[in-house]
Amino acid sequence: MSEGDIPKRPTSSRILVLNGGSSSLKFAVFEPGSPPRRLVGGRFERIGQPGTQLVFSLPSESKSPVDAPDASACLSLLEKRLQAECPGGFAVVGHRIVHGGDVFPEHRVMGDAQIDALESIASYAPEHLPSEIAILRAARKLFPGSVQVGCFDTVFHRSLPPVATRLPLPRRYHDAGIRRYGFHGLSYAYLLGEVQRLCGEKKARERIIFAHLGNGASMAAVKDGQCQETTMGFTPAAGLMMGTRTGDLDPGVVRAIMERDSLSPAQFDRLINHDSGLLGVSGSSADMRDLLASRHSDARAAAAFDMFCYHARGMIGRLATVLGGIDLLVFSAGIGEHCPEVRQEICRGLEFLGVEICERRNAAAEKIISASGRPVEIRVIPTDEESEIVTISSQLAGSQM
Repeated sequence: MSEGDIPKRPTSSRILVLNGGSSSLKFAVFEPGSPPRRLVGGRFERIGQPGTQLVFSLPSESKSPVDAPDASACLSLLEKRLQAECPGGFAVVGHRIVHGGDVFPEHRVMGDAQIDALESIASYAPEHLPSEIAILRAARKLFPGSVQVGCFDTVFHRSLPPVATRLPLPRRYHDAGIRRYGFHGLSYAYLLGEVQRLCGEKKARERIIFAHLGNGASMAAVKDGQCQETTMGFTPAAGLMMGTRTGDLDPGVVRAIMERDSLSPAQFDRLINHDSGLLGVSGSSADMRDLLASRHSDARAAAAFDMFCYHARGMIGRLATVLGGIDLLVFSAGIGEHCPEVRQEICRGLEFLGVEICERRNAAAEKIISASGRPVEIRVIPTDEESEIVTISSQLAGSQM
């Protein structure tokens, strides 16, 4: 390699965070610190569809249409824009990666060999991994002097006991990596750190149920700082009813639907990931805010709201059984943080577990919303997966810089 071929090292310590979805790409630039300072943030929307646009939410809100057929093209446009916004480049690029399978039990610095290994399990999460892999490869070319770090949602759940990870299938499937992994791990890791910061180390080691309720929804049961059970499984489509995902299904439903409508595996995958959940039941919207606004006049919107809360309430009961009780219940993510009606309805009927919400505190969106004198503390804690990625990336990249 000649001197001219050596990638230039960035002159700044900034960290670029990339979070790629099937049709979106979120990004943020941080100045490392304690806590890290967010400088720039935004997203690409409707990638590969008509009306693709680039939205900058920081330092000021702006939207512009872009011609970008895929995530790699979006990243090329972003690199050019960030040259002006953030001169000096990035010391680290941290990637949120949904699924690490058994190949990545820990967060890793990602080189070509690691990306090839990730590609070997792309079928585990066809909604996420192909685009995330494409972003990783593009970032390696566009930011050759930056350390690329893969931050895996599945790592948080590596503490799950074997009885929680095994599926009741012949052993050969388990040996092939088909088991329960769990997701939203970056969110749960951040929230656990927030519990420690806000409540102290002792509270962080008690029996905690985290409810990450957004368009994607899951829960995790944590004790002694370790995940004991979670609701998602081999893929993020399992567990709770979500915005457009079914959650758990009777396996017989798969055969019945595929035979009835002559669906291919890809068509069925789209049905359970994009056309179901709140959207499928209501027939109108996957956004809980829309359903809350219309549920008193629209029976289908009301049914979607009721089902979501019913299944979430039942899952808290199941997780409490795993933990042997609850000391702390934490609501987070879009619905969990911003929909007091959902929090109220989920907690209704859980008094036998010591869970009782205070209507006044809940409606006022206070940080602690449990009724006074009850044994279970209920909190609302905003999640920040991007800050967690910055923390992980800083630690892993230190030896590479």
